Amino acid sequence: MTDIVPDQLLHLVFGGELTSPEGVDFKDLSKLDIVGIYPNYKLAYEAWKAKAQASVDNAAMRYFVVHIHKLMSPE
Repeated sequence: MTDIVPDQLLHLVFGGELTSPEGVDFKDLSKLDIVGIYPNYKLAYEAWKAKAQASVDNAAMRYFVVHIHKLMSPE
């Protein structure tokens, strides 16, 4: 019997303070908050949501989820 291993759909969660709430340019790249890499979107979303809610008082702070698996295998 073989174990079925689910596909690793890696996602990166990171954020930082933007120069403007309307854009996506970071104020200081050395201060980016690398939250982590997660094996699926569900866990990445949970991490993103926690960070986004914790920084809700700062309109310039923004967190993102990057679908790393799509960059690794674009087809």
